[in-house]
Amino acid sequence: MKVFVIGATGHTGMQVLDLALSRGHEVTAFVRSPQKIDRRDARLKIVTGDPKSVEQLMAAMPAHDVVITALGVRPPRAFRPHSLVTDCVAATVSAMKRSGISRIVLVSAAVLFPERGLMFAIFRRLLKHIARDLAQAEEILRRSGLDWTIVRPPRLTNGTEDRYRVLENALPKNGFSASFRAVAAFMLDSAEHRSHVQELVGLAKG
Repeated sequence: MKVFVIGATGHTGMQVLDLALSRGHEVTAFVRSPQKIDRRDARLKIVTGDPKSVEQLMAAMPAHDVVITALGVRPPRAFRPHSLVTDCVAATVSAMKRSGISRIVLVSAAVLFPERGLMFAIFRRLLKHIARDLAQAEEILRRSGLDWTIVRPPRLTNGTEDRYRVLENALPKNGFSASFRAVAAFMLDSAEHRSHVQELVGLAKG
């Protein structure tokens, strides 16, 4: 499988690269800062580009089987109004349609689930700008007509554990955290097995 990764220099994106290469896939990392990737592999191609540019995406995207987008916004920008993921998803959808690629997997966030409780209320308030950006990006994807999968993990952690639990349209019971690697594993699994097509799922550690 030929995997096109957007957001490959982030925590989840790095795990996607590592797992995809370990599984024998060919990978294109489409990144703004190629110097942040020190991994070298004959099956890894690093392309410098702006994920908000349809033209730059189209130049690198043809002939891939799946697009995995693991973009995220880090502090302090995360706590201010922004539209990074929305803008990038809009460009990605346009480039995919013009390149003849239909499969895409997007990482979002569990803060968009209508969970109750003090912890979720605090996170929902703290991450309101992230939530707005991701909600708009999700809506673009749902209306795209592509074969999309959206995964909403809770608090993300480091670690080598790649087991996970998923539930359609909801967060798994007691799903308070998941590792970046588990999210990457799910994204690749859904691409490899063509599962959860046009589904939104919650994910938590296994």
